[in-house]
Amino acid sequence: MTLLPEVKEYYGKIQNYIDGTWVDSSSEQILSIINPATAGVIGEVPLSTALEVETAIQAAKRAFPAWSATPPMQRVQYFYKLKDLMEKRFEDLARTIVQEEGKAVDEARGEIRRAIESVEVACGIPMLMMGRNLEDINRGIDEYEVRQPLGVFCSVSPFNFPGMIPYWFMPNAVACGNTFIVKPSEQVPLTQNLAFQLIAEAGFPPGVINLINGGKGVVDNLLDSPDVQGISFVGSTPVAKAIYSKASANGKRAQCQAGAKNFLVVMPDADLDLTVDALINSCFGSSGQRCLAGSVIIAVGEIGDPLRARFLDAASKLTLGYGLDEEINLGPVISRDHVERVHGYIEKGISEGARLILDGRNPTVHNYPEGNFIGATVFDEVQPEMVIANEEIFGPVASVIRVPNLGEAISVIDSNHYGNSACIFTSSGGWAREFQHRVRCGNIGINVGVPAPVAPFPFSGMKDSFFGDLHGQGMDGINFFTERKVVITRWSTSSMGKGWG
Repeated sequence: MTLLPEVKEYYGKIQNYIDGTWVDSSSEQILSIINPATAGVIGEVPLSTALEVETAIQAAKRAFPAWSATPPMQRVQYFYKLKDLMEKRFEDLARTIVQEEGKAVDEARGEIRRAIESVEVACGIPMLMMGRNLEDINRGIDEYEVRQPLGVFCSVSPFNFPGMIPYWFMPNAVACGNTFIVKPSEQVPLTQNLAFQLIAEAGFPPGVINLINGGKGVVDNLLDSPDVQGISFVGSTPVAKAIYSKASANGKRAQCQAGAKNFLVVMPDADLDLTVDALINSCFGSSGQRCLAGSVIIAVGEIGDPLRARFLDAASKLTLGYGLDEEINLGPVISRDHVERVHGYIEKGISEGARLILDGRNPTVHNYPEGNFIGATVFDEVQPEMVIANEEIFGPVASVIRVPNLGEAISVIDSNHYGNSACIFTSSGGWAREFQHRVRCGNIGINVGVPAPVAPFPFSGMKDSFFGDLHGQGMDGINFFTERKVVITRWSTSSMGKGWG
């Protein structure tokens, strides 16, 4: 066992960051922050009051005029500083994620690398905000487009990527000239607590970026405020629907990325070495707690038996443990309640007649007997109508469905009400092309098990996996955080040059 040092063993009661200052919450509602591997309390988080939320909103509102008037080239200088600080504290950020969320440290490092990439893209805002220009649309008349920021935006994030998901939104919003409020998950607030120490060190003006801790009450306060222009949300489908509905009713912009049931199609000509490695990472990486996690493997034709044997062998070799141990590759799930939820789905699969060929329930994890551990779990002989083939489990559980051809595989995928991602493993360009054109999902992988868009591209999603018009990241993000004006001008030749001596 090679156990890395923790950043801290106990963080105490964390603070909000409002108007450039760290402030204590007066709330009497305090939650414990639990390390999911050790079950130890590593800090406390307040559920901030309505007054504290309003204070953050007003701080952001006051900061907006000066920040929006700051030239984009000057705004992005703060993000260059922030990137450097994140690189310097890279390992600390990764280890904090492991402590509060549970994933293996290499996975946490990948998460922080993606967050830094989002900052890097935001540094290109001076070019990304450039509008279009057309001279002489008619005699003496020119037309052009300009982008302008709108005001105060906010993000509401889930527990599973505490370092990355706020950075899908905040850097673009702020670089475009808006001010921002980050509301992390109350289960995992420590990574953003550290991130905001770096934001403060980078010297952003007071009120430009604010941190407010809390739960549903904070979200309701943000949605009800007339001074908040829009919200970026990632979480479950029922909550995404509710937030999108309320935000829209209140006249706000909303981009709500929601739940998923992701399918992995393996064709008869697939390279099994490449495929099995990708499937293991997709299904069991981050303990299955990610919106792009593979959940259902669809084996097409005669590939079924050899695929099952190779996949089962690889899954059974995964090592459970505390994510700060460099030698483990499967950490705990977030909470004891979540363990029971995943166990419930496993029991449901058994009762429906699926064949449980690898049971990850109640594993023995030396040194961490109280941790929230579930081992890799695999079902075979799953039918498309079963609950485990349709509902989001959000745990290290994989189901295998067998079909005779690609058409039936696509039918299984399209019959599901989610549409986040789908992947195909094949050596055939024809099969790959047919798959990418026909399947109704927003993020497509071809011989890739986790089709996560990098920061210049939008994080897409369809059906019940997304509510809104503009996705996070990429040009969708720029369009979401700006208003476009079209300017049509005409100058007479007699006025040209006047006032210049």
